[in-house]
Amino acid sequence: MARKEIYYTEEGKGRDNGKVFFIREMSATAAEWWAIRAGLAMAKNGVKIPDDIAKMGMVGLSQIGFDLLGGISPADAKPLLDELMACVQFVPNPSDHSIKRGLIEDDIEEVSTRLKLRAEAFKLHVDFFKAAAN
Repeated sequence: MARKEIYYTEEGKGRDNGKVFFIREMSATAAEWWAIRAGLAMAKNGVKIPDDIAKMGMVGLSQIGFDLLGGISPADAKPLLDELMACVQFVPNPSDHSIKRGLIEDDIEEVSTRLKLRAEAFKLHVDFFKAAAN
């Protein structure tokens, strides 16, 4: 089975409205290392992980996961958040999804778009929480 992939179209009212982004799941090795470092950072910063995390469903899992990451230090969070953004590519022509490229600074003009893309990338990877809890 191939890695999970999604296309995300920004539908906000800002400068990024209508822009299309491609998000691809990390490799199993990269996702495992990301999850281990996220867990270690949460433990180091005293974040309590709920016992019933596996029962929360994907939406709940993605929300609580982001909340849990919010409990770690900026120094620990930055590389983890940067790696999530590395999963995102820009689709320069919204009507032709066959062309994708890595992000450059001017591709995203709104902070809210960056936050949404990071959240979408996180949601694409939340299966590791479920697998770890089973």
